[in-house]
Amino acid sequence: MAGENQAHCQARTTVDAVYRAESRRVFATLVRILGGDFDLAEEAMHEAFASAMEQWPREGVPGNPRAWLVSAGRFKAIDAMRRRVRHDASLSEIAERLNAESNDPAIQAEQGEGIEDDRLRLIFTCCHPALAPDARVPLTLREVCGLTTEEIARAFLTPAPTVAQRIVRAKTKIKAAKIPYQVPSRVDLPERLDTVLQCIYLVFNEGYSASSGESLTRADLSGEAIRLGRLLVELLPEPEVIGLLALMLLQESRRSARATSTGEIILLEDQDRSLWNREHITEGTALVQRSLGSRQIGPYSLQAAIAAVHAEAATASATDWAQIVGLYGLLLRIEPSPIVELNRAVAVAMRDGPEAGLKLIDEILKRGDLADYHLTHAARAELCRRLNRTADAKAAYERALALARQDPEKRFLQRRLRDLPA
Repeated sequence: MAGENQAHCQARTTVDAVYRAESRRVFATLVRILGGDFDLAEEAMHEAFASAMEQWPREGVPGNPRAWLVSAGRFKAIDAMRRRVRHDASLSEIAERLNAESNDPAIQAEQGEGIEDDRLRLIFTCCHPALAPDARVPLTLREVCGLTTEEIARAFLTPAPTVAQRIVRAKTKIKAAKIPYQVPSRVDLPERLDTVLQCIYLVFNEGYSASSGESLTRADLSGEAIRLGRLLVELLPEPEVIGLLALMLLQESRRSARATSTGEIILLEDQDRSLWNREHITEGTALVQRSLGSRQIGPYSLQAAIAAVHAEAATASATDWAQIVGLYGLLLRIEPSPIVELNRAVAVAMRDGPEAGLKLIDEILKRGDLADYHLTHAARAELCRRLNRTADAKAAYERALALARQDPEKRFLQRRLRDLPA
């Protein structure tokens, strides 16, 4: 009995690990096999994992867990369609076609060969121009990466019911319009690229700095975004695609130094730079040079260049803040946004002193921009603290604390408040 319990626990641990690593890939492949039916693919995927939980303890973990799950999910979908056939006669024909394909070795081999690219196909399907612009990115984050509706809503500062409604409408549109599940032709690819890059970078950001919860980061998401970035560079090695991959690698290089062993935040200026991943930095810097060398400079390439300046500094005090301010100035010209203004203001404070940076941040807030963004108030509090404006620093830290959603950030702000002079 003890041996059986141990085997069951081991199998359950394996299933959990495979779910974390493979569930969205299995889902993407099932979407392809099931002709773009998102809801049926989601249901089939979960039933496949439930079957794994039952069978793997008895039969052992298969040599290729992902392929096993795809196959199990296909048969679960066939059963589901047959159960529903009296409500929708068209499902009978689809179920029989899938059943025939399940027994065709040639088709199985074809499906197996394409499994690695299915999430890329899914991204381009979710970013199809026939879908409403405000639905493409949320749909991709939900279906490709499995983020919850609440996580997506926080990323967009949008009510969760609104995001949920957009996702449902987009899935309905894909099914009704029979949007093809494929990577676009090379002619159509560039016009679809901007949204895809935005999707990938939002996924990375959710992994690099989780929007809420106990963990500062989610390595699974940032790792997946980098994997997708590499695939996209292979597919379309345009300067901005290369720039995005460079940016993600350079930011990811700092992961090990960004928090203590207990999960507390370490600011960039206080990080142990010997912990930075030199392989990521070397690769990312080379990609920056490759991207900027094209002279087709875009926002991702410029952000990557800023990250490279940080990476090249042996110490925080050796950082070339003048170069960073200049790069932010270029970024503001090609992609104006309050967030870029805020980042430039922080860089100006490092170059010219806290008074200069504080003036720029107050101008942003005076316009009404970023009033509900916790990092605006955290940056303002830090500059007030350096200027010994304790009352202003306290008020700004308290405002930032009220807006922060991530537990490590809340604890960091609470420590900053406690450390202020009485």
